[in-house]
Amino acid sequence: MKKRILVVDDEEKIREVLLSYLHSEGYDCKDAANGKDALEIIEKGRVDMIILDLMLPDLTGEEVCRRIRQISSVPILMLTAKISDDDRINGLSIGADDYVIKPFNPKEVMARVRVILRRSQDDALLSDRVAFGDGELVIDTHLHEVHKSGEQVNLTPNEFKLLVTMAKRPERLYTREQLVDIVLGFEFIGDVRTIDQHIKNLRQKIEPDPKHPKYILTVYGVGYRFMGGHQQ
Repeated sequence: MKKRILVVDDEEKIREVLLSYLHSEGYDCKDAANGKDALEIIEKGRVDMIILDLMLPDLTGEEVCRRIRQISSVPILMLTAKISDDDRINGLSIGADDYVIKPFNPKEVMARVRVILRRSQDDALLSDRVAFGDGELVIDTHLHEVHKSGEQVNLTPNEFKLLVTMAKRPERLYTREQLVDIVLGFEFIGDVRTIDQHIKNLRQKIEPDPKHPKYILTVYGVGYRFMGGHQQ
């Protein structure tokens, strides 16, 4: 089945260019010129990835991203003219998987799309179901689900990949560079500390007390390790 990608941008020329490139690479595509239409498309049918502009005429891209994350973990690639570190971190903190700065080369966007889709499918890292903390944290790679204290946790593809990668080898120390290569891909261009924001987001969702984490521990100056306790 072809992957379906939704392009959300109020500039018709940008939508046309991206749709042309996406179609040429074999993707099934939909497009929307504003946030309201985008949300309706997402609610009504299957979407495998979203390319989302931050500057929309009705809702901001950030607000659209927040609303999507309330109902779906579909990968999101943000298009932004905002280039500061704070803007980038804010985009990642609300659930975007990656970002491209405008003006952009369509070939770069296509490369990001391929990387994001590839890593979102790579969930065969563990047995189908593993539990930590006497069942407090459960990872099910077959269903692509994570549960904390019996409640399902909605993770982004990056967060799921990050958790599965580290949980596969409890107590192993991963450097930021290693996690960037594994989770974001060798093609990732940016600050390796981007991974810190993904770790922060993940802790907020899986840790009983994110300020005093017991699963994902920081090794200062180096990186992170997963301390899962007893594995079932």
